[in-house]
Amino acid sequence: MESLIEFFVEWGYVGLFLSAFVAGSVVPFSSEAVIVILTGMGLNPLGCLVAATAGNTLGGMTCYWIGMAGKREWITRYLRVSDEKLARAERFLAGRGAMMGFFAFLPYVGEAIAVMLGLMRSNMALTAASMTIGKALRYAAVLGLFEGITALF
Repeated sequence: MESLIEFFVEWGYVGLFLSAFVAGSVVPFSSEAVIVILTGMGLNPLGCLVAATAGNTLGGMTCYWIGMAGKREWITRYLRVSDEKLARAERFLAGRGAMMGFFAFLPYVGEAIAVMLGLMRSNMALTAASMTIGKALRYAAVLGLFEGITALF
């Protein structure tokens, strides 16, 4: 994992975008480590926020498109998203619609939420917009926490 993080760090903003894309998809990865390292190295926090948000949103939208293209059985079999996760996401989303894309930043269930929104054929533009807001706020919180901790030392 460390060598993968080092690879993404070497590529700067592009590496951050790619790491966030991977983290937003069905592949487990922590792009938060990359954004903290890069801002600690002196990269512009706003540039990092934009790169991470864009990459993570596109990664999350791949989950949405997989949901649109697939069937529930494919998702559980090939993506290894358990029926339990999908059912939990489905209950969470019931009657709420595309605005629930905001919660795609959540660990463990975020991908399932995006996949379920695709399966439910929620409005793509609203899903992308709400997903972008949620992911941007999460990265802003990570950067704020990092800056606050750094200021103490």
